[in-house]
Amino acid sequence: MTSFLKKILEATRLTGRGQLADATAAIQRALGERAGPTPATAATAPAGGIVVEAVVLEREAPPTVQPGGVPPASAPVPPPAAPPVHPGGRFVESSFTGASGTRAFKLFEPTGFEGLSLPLVVMLHGCTQSPDDFAAGTRMNELAQAQGFFVLYPAQAARSNAHKCWNWFVPGDQRRGGGEPALIAGMTRHVTQTHGIDADRVYVAGLSAGAAMAAILAREYPDLFAAAGIHSGLPAGAARDVASAFSVMKSGASAAPTASAPVIVFHGDADSTVAAANGDAVIDSVLAALPKGARTEGAGTARGRNFRHTVWRAENAAAEAPSLAEDWRISGAGHAWSGGSPSGSYTDPTGPDASREMLRFFLEHPRRRSQ
Repeated sequence: MTSFLKKILEATRLTGRGQLADATAAIQRALGERAGPTPATAATAPAGGIVVEAVVLEREAPPTVQPGGVPPASAPVPPPAAPPVHPGGRFVESSFTGASGTRAFKLFEPTGFEGLSLPLVVMLHGCTQSPDDFAAGTRMNELAQAQGFFVLYPAQAARSNAHKCWNWFVPGDQRRGGGEPALIAGMTRHVTQTHGIDADRVYVAGLSAGAAMAAILAREYPDLFAAAGIHSGLPAGAARDVASAFSVMKSGASAAPTASAPVIVFHGDADSTVAAANGDAVIDSVLAALPKGARTEGAGTARGRNFRHTVWRAENAAAEAPSLAEDWRISGAGHAWSGGSPSGSYTDPTGPDASREMLRFFLEHPRRRSQ
């Protein structure tokens, strides 16, 4: 057993005994042994880093973590993003309380569509991010105003994870009816009912930790979410504890049928925080639960980055038929939102516009009533 793995397993044992400060120190030693400091950049810095999610299981103050998590204490920390600017529409702050707890949220309400039943996109931020930051970086509000969407941004509470990561790797937060999935689903239903949203066009998307939680929601609540957008994330249930979280982030998760909603995946092939193999696993987990499909591939260049675009449709389906899944693999891109705005954190302004492509994909996939 390697020294690195021994330290990770020791951290798991200490966490289970409630010795969180000692567990954090063990993780720091392990990471310091694995990799030295590397400057973080807006285009490649991890979205709060899923490593931090695996480090901070409870309520301790943020530790100093080497790259692969939040920037080291010695590295400059990006300033908070300015609130996103959107001509028209309102960005309203509120909160929701359910059986699993309370979370704040922000809701973008487009104007000029009064009397219409509009779609809703639930956007789950990455670690260290906030609804304002995530909205600014993805430009989702501006697109929603132009196309007529509501956008819901649940906010992870620091009391639940010190780095505001969604707890995708905790077994109690991976299943329907409890934990964070139940809380986010309850919040989504509340907003859907109170704002007259089209219940057949409710979608979920996320980045990093948020993407991993979006995959869980798509698997556990296909009766609520018609499709999902997974950016730099992992398949549902990919990890069960700290040690397995490190393992799947580095090497990729094994896929199992999920019977989830259709998915669109974005992943950079140079992502050093979450291996691109995890994007493959997300696609495989969905296709394994669906009828056999036909695959088509294309390639292109967008704002200086090459990409490969793969689409799966039902066998013998027409070219314009809705896809079963889509995969966008961006050459040279790291752990950041493709085509995002530098006004938000953890974005890559180059490459295809993930926000625009996700909205296009969502509109093609209203909820299947058989679910």
